[in-house]
Amino acid sequence: MDITRIDEQAERLRRVRALRGYRTAKDAAERFGFNYSTYSQHERGQSAITRAASDYARAYKVSEGWLLSGEGEGPSPFDKRKVKLVGYVGAGAQVEPDFEQVPEEGLEQIDVPFDLPDEMVAFGVRGDSMLPVFKDGSVIVVYREQQRPLEHFFGEEAAVRTEDGRRFIKTIMRGQNGSVNLISWNAAAIENVHLAWVGEIFAVIPPLALKKVKRQGGLQGNLRLKTA
Repeated sequence: MDITRIDEQAERLRRVRALRGYRTAKDAAERFGFNYSTYSQHERGQSAITRAASDYARAYKVSEGWLLSGEGEGPSPFDKRKVKLVGYVGAGAQVEPDFEQVPEEGLEQIDVPFDLPDEMVAFGVRGDSMLPVFKDGSVIVVYREQQRPLEHFFGEEAAVRTEDGRRFIKTIMRGQNGSVNLISWNAAAIENVHLAWVGEIFAVIPPLALKKVKRQGGLQGNLRLKTA
């Protein structure tokens, strides 16, 4: 296979991975169980993806033909008035369900009353313990991909995922030796942790402004929030 075609395959693989919300090749490899070394080589265009095309296509919900040649069903554009709900949160509590348990399509799809400028994900607020910042039933919409370097978020509230996989809505403060401290109104600080992802808050939508589509069933039932 010629070098140009391998480069084109690598570009499509990188593009669809980013569209699906995985910031790095390592993030995607860990989520889907790909061999990281092999997958990284494919994204860098060091070898053709022929043998792995079916696995990648299934994970990213595109056709093998599109990955291999650019023909066939590629990634669909996101709906600018819908957002995927990917977890629920209360004050000082860890977002549930766990990151690995959230299906690609989200726990449910939420209609929002305005166009979104980029692909987003959302977290639902449960209970009144996040007052005065977030009201029960509100939806916090965040960028699916991290938009800015970590240091730009110091002093700001954001959705975060720690290196050990926990997710929170917290204020980010500088910690020691490259770590951060996570602060909230009604819970003890979580100190000196390292972050794998920061989701910048785009909007907080109050309950009355939401129009929810039919629930898809499954994990969005009665989830118990684990206190941090």
